[in-house]
Amino acid sequence: MTHRFDPTSLREYDIRGIVGKTLGTEDAYAIGRGFATHVRRAGGTRVAVGWDGRVSSPSLRDELVRGLTESGVDVVRTGIGPTPMLYFAEATLEVDGAVQITGSHNPAEYNGFKMVLQHGPFFGEQIQSIGTMAAEGDWEEGQGQVTDYDIEDLYVDRLMAGYSGGAFRIGWDNGNGAGGRILEKLVAQLPGEHHLLYTDIDGSFPNHHPDPTEEKNLADLKALVAEKKLDFGIAFDGDADRIGAIDGEGRVVWGDQILSILAEPVLRAEPGATIIADVKASQALYDRIAELGGNPLMWKTGHSLIKVKMKETDSPLAGEMSGHIFFRHEWYGFDDALYAAIRLISAVRVLGGSLTALKSAMPALVNTPEMRFQVDESRKFAVVDEVLDRLEAAGAEVNRTDGARVNTVDGWWLLRASNTQDVLVARAEAKDQAGLDRLLAQIDEQLALSGLKRGPQAGH
Repeated sequence: MTHRFDPTSLREYDIRGIVGKTLGTEDAYAIGRGFATHVRRAGGTRVAVGWDGRVSSPSLRDELVRGLTESGVDVVRTGIGPTPMLYFAEATLEVDGAVQITGSHNPAEYNGFKMVLQHGPFFGEQIQSIGTMAAEGDWEEGQGQVTDYDIEDLYVDRLMAGYSGGAFRIGWDNGNGAGGRILEKLVAQLPGEHHLLYTDIDGSFPNHHPDPTEEKNLADLKALVAEKKLDFGIAFDGDADRIGAIDGEGRVVWGDQILSILAEPVLRAEPGATIIADVKASQALYDRIAELGGNPLMWKTGHSLIKVKMKETDSPLAGEMSGHIFFRHEWYGFDDALYAAIRLISAVRVLGGSLTALKSAMPALVNTPEMRFQVDESRKFAVVDEVLDRLEAAGAEVNRTDGARVNTVDGWWLLRASNTQDVLVARAEAKDQAGLDRLLAQIDEQLALSGLKRGPQAGH
């Protein structure tokens, strides 16, 4: 038996698509066969499987499990829940890999698969090999067993282990995502006063889109914090591996700003440690890490790439502008928004007790959000190369870590190609609005020279 995937579904860091169009149960079965074959050939025998609250998740789960077992791998089903709970299962149970069925922060019609093999991210060429194996029918045969294991309480207890955050008045917005039950159990153990929004897991996302990096999705949390005069608010994406936050005045504390707060207690515990952030992060973050005696490292965007770099550099903490926060300090190295929330509360207490004061003390820079616009898949990397060639020929100060990050007297701007979609990503940061306007003009000039212009905002 062979199978062909829709080519758009096999991405750099996961497998994802629109259910019924580019992703379906036949794909789930083939993913099970291919991933189990990887596990078997690496000497493994057991895989943990978790899933989110999307309507399509149970049917995809059943076919994934059938594929895994028919290639001779035993399956431990850990239940509905956030992606980091599945990562926790993979880190602590006697398993050789794990698969989470989740559409993450994508709209309700999407779903997908995130995979871990032998405590490392499964991505890039490994994901492409799932497609090659399916096309050739190159699968191991066997008959695995299926068991269920309720890991929720173990996970919550581990999240709370060593908690030292003190008592705050906090608003939480789960956005009807897969983290709802865990969040309810977690706040029941936390001191202070907690007000919860949308903890029921509902894959149709009836209240708002579950992506805390888009400010419009934080409107309900802002209203809650203002109405109850809370200290701050925390939000999660659809599978709770990305965090968002607002202070007591309703101002967004962006991903790189959260990381700068989290870095200070970590650097007290591990002086001189390497703290990693992606190329979209503010220069203020890198300056702050250095000021605290740490070693700031700018790296490529993408949770799998960051995890690999953390191991390589023995970094205790890393983060992305998108709200993925990775702790190896006292944790397992995976991105976990629930754990990041616990550490954020602790950091706020250690650093004076006010997230609002911490936000106010940050440099007053003017920046754009992440601008994402569609470009033909065949052109996206080529355009960035053309821009790099022109800039370097002109003697510009360019960082090539991931696309083109250009430093000027006004600040910096970035243009990079998404690894997962047919989009270019741009961002700029300056000391004032006039400087930002000049940086945006430079981006637009470079795009025009390559025959493009910034189009309407594309989703993640």
